[in-house]
Amino acid sequence: METPARDPQLWRMAKRRAKFKSHLFTYFAVNALLWTIWALTDRSYSTIPWPIWSTVFWGIGVAIQGLGTYGILGRENLSEREYDKLLRQRTDQL
Repeated sequence: METPARDPQLWRMAKRRAKFKSHLFTYFAVNALLWTIWALTDRSYSTIPWPIWSTVFWGIGVAIQGLGTYGILGRENLSEREYDKLLRQRTDQL
């Protein structure tokens, strides 16, 4: 059975989204484990919970990756605008 031809741009987007979802799952799983360890151990030596650091800073990275993956940062639109601009320049030269 022959597989249908894939649109390269859609395939690239699908791979990026799958990678982001995997990263997001790992983020939640690891942070849940860290917060559970913190909750079950002695917390008397510090007022700031130590898992907050991984949650916040790793969370910032995951958020930036998510924004870029789903096109909210505008990278996809920027590429399309540049492509359209190059096409217009090319047709003007002909």
